[in-house]
Amino acid sequence: MLTLKKISAKTNISSKNCHRFDENNLLQVYFFQLLIESLEDGILILDDMGKVVHANASAYPMCTQLQQEYGHQKFMHSVIWQLCQSLIDKQHLNADNPIVLSDEIVVNPSSIFRIRVRCLNLKITQMPHFLVTIENSHESLKNIAIAEVIKYDLTPREAEIWSLYRGNYSYKDIAAKLYITINTVKKHMKNIHAKRQAYLEAQ
Repeated sequence: MLTLKKISAKTNISSKNCHRFDENNLLQVYFFQLLIESLEDGILILDDMGKVVHANASAYPMCTQLQQEYGHQKFMHSVIWQLCQSLIDKQHLNADNPIVLSDEIVVNPSSIFRIRVRCLNLKITQMPHFLVTIENSHESLKNIAIAEVIKYDLTPREAEIWSLYRGNYSYKDIAAKLYITINTVKKHMKNIHAKRQAYLEAQ
């Protein structure tokens, strides 16, 4: 059953366990929690029953799109849970060589999620846990395109065309979307590739 609970980035440790941690350990725990919360990818930690032990902020909107409803209950997406179950069997054969299983979930053309799952061998528990990374492929490509627009010093129009091109739009689709001719798209793409080549040569 899918249950997401917001967990504060501040570390709460009971007084009876405080003696186990020195100040450096507490800072490391706090640092890694902040790091996980700042990631654009969704991060989930699941127990062996599929219950979410921890989810970072990015995971919430992604999981909302990926939730499958059966009756009035919401369950972990079947693709994610199948990867977890496959790992349980494979992990016994590869105990010294942790493996990562991955798959894609296509919700719609602009929401394609790449899922990666690996086992977590935690000393504090005997039961297996799973680290699930959820990447929105469309958003990742968009962010890459934005970075490249700045890197290659593209004009506003070139930036529009390049962003669509990086989003797997064809020249024909780009022309239709921007109300320009295919020849205009080709002309801009030629200029973009020239700027990319100049950048690479300068490096």
